[in-house]
Amino acid sequence: MSTLFLSVRARRAALPVALCAGLATAVTACASDPDEGTNGVGKLSATDIEGRARTAADGADAVRLSGTLVSKGGSYKIDMRLKGTGGTGTVTSANSTFALLRVGDELYLKASAGFWSHNDKGSDSAAAAGKLDDKYVKVPSGDPSYQELRGFTEKGALLKGMLGLQGELSKGARSKVGEVRTIRVKAGKDGEGGTLDVALQGTPYPLRFERAGGAGVLELADWNKDFTLAPPSKDATVDYGRQLPKA
Repeated sequence: MSTLFLSVRARRAALPVALCAGLATAVTACASDPDEGTNGVGKLSATDIEGRARTAADGADAVRLSGTLVSKGGSYKIDMRLKGTGGTGTVTSANSTFALLRVGDELYLKASAGFWSHNDKGSDSAAAAGKLDDKYVKVPSGDPSYQELRGFTEKGALLKGMLGLQGELSKGARSKVGEVRTIRVKAGKDGEGGTLDVALQGTPYPLRFERAGGAGVLELADWNKDFTLAPPSKDATVDYGRQLPKA
């Protein structure tokens, strides 16, 4: 057998091996690409990712915001559906739960009799609270609590106030919120200034936010999913006058 024949035979044998090795390398490279099949924001800087998320949030017509808020005054759970013309949902503290509904400038508060009477156990107070039990009480615009309560129903103001990252931004790990792949943006050392998970699929909406200093965790869902906002019926509403009873 000639030397030339052996050389040709060896090259032919080596060719499939080289092709397989090259194919395996290509497949491995593709499989290890964390941005494959995404919207591409994972390739951006942390500052640009956060900017894209804010732009997406500002441009959305509706969102559902839920989670826990921790402050010096205690811990609160919120579950609000929000859009430009108003919002609806619940706020829960250690002592009570109340529902809020805003349609335009008209704001309503609904709670149990216990919510209205827990600071005053007199018989007159109990009787008044009974009339308000599970009714939508119209909050007068001049009442001291109007602006505070309305703040829970303002999409733009609520998102701006609650999604603030504090400190220098950096990119964190890729993760998931529900079934949606995300990229995390961290603020400060090890995310001490808050962390924001931004969608890597579809529009880069913010999906989860851990507030700085352990001040709560919020989830954002149902982006751009419209919902009905309408004033409550008259028989379900109580107009208490210029000021709400103390609660």
